[in-house]
Amino acid sequence: MADFFCKNCGFKATSVAFLTGHPCSNHSLGPNKGKCELYEGGQKKQYTCKYCGFKSASIAGLAYHPCTRHPKGANKGKCSPAL
Repeated sequence: MADFFCKNCGFKATSVAFLTGHPCSNHSLGPNKGKCELYEGGQKKQYTCKYCGFKSASIAGLAYHPCTRHPKGANKGKCSPAL
């Protein structure tokens, strides 16, 4: 059975429907102000931020790390996983 992950918080679910219906603790509008969004890349041993290159063993570890090259400015947003 495949696992699906939220690209913003790293929440893991067994179905896309359950994932996208779950409140996201790291949503761009604020904690629990939106639903989880599907990470469309495959499972990896290591995930890399598409803006700054920071690496983490999990999407959650990446998603909560302040991004030094975020489009909104240095440390004004969190890292985002590259596909």
